[in-house]
Amino acid sequence: MATPAHFTLYTGPLSMFGAKAEIAALEKGLQFERVMVAYDSARGYDPKHPEVLRVNPKRQVPVLVHGAVEIFDSTQIFEYLEDLQPEPALWPREREARALARLLEHKSDEVYFPHVIRLMGLQDALRGDAAQAAIGAATGYYGEMEAQLADRPFLAGSYSFADIAFYMAALFGERQGAPLTAATPRLLQWRERMTQRPAVRQVAGTMAAWLRSVGRPVPVFLRGAMSTMQVV
Repeated sequence: MATPAHFTLYTGPLSMFGAKAEIAALEKGLQFERVMVAYDSARGYDPKHPEVLRVNPKRQVPVLVHGAVEIFDSTQIFEYLEDLQPEPALWPREREARALARLLEHKSDEVYFPHVIRLMGLQDALRGDAAQAAIGAATGYYGEMEAQLADRPFLAGSYSFADIAFYMAALFGERQGAPLTAATPRLLQWRERMTQRPAVRQVAGTMAAWLRSVGRPVPVFLRGAMSTMQVV
């Protein structure tokens, strides 16, 4: 059986990981159907989408279905998209830079983002010790990424999945009380370069519009760019 030209990506209006996968697909110019799974501020993803439940035992988005291929997890989806459409490459071509990009993509999810997750449950106590410790750890990570940008425009040299991953993770950090500041000027400039990319602008714009529609704050750096975003 021939593999269909289009794939289906199941994501959600506030899915950081789904947004990562969608940006990557758009950067590669791939044709796909985006299924925005129902999400409610109080109940979360309820009811669960039957295709998400069928494919992912963790019961979470994103999920990608492409003919016989049924996968979940944004990193696995990244890898599949790179195989599906090698150009433009979103892993660096050089071995060492590619290894660095993979490491930074992983660290965005597993080293940086846990601090943001902790802040999600501490929004009423951001001045408390636990929240301040999480903010301090996130801020320390920003310093590491600032150093990565000392002699390059993107985190691993060329634009890559590492940039997509950290951009979305840091967007959530901004929302939860761990913003970027003037202490990391190169990182602020990097974020502006990222926001101006059409694929990033489209996906972040959609998320910003959803936040605004339900009365949630939109990060300042996205509000300023809303007029130029293609919101779908």
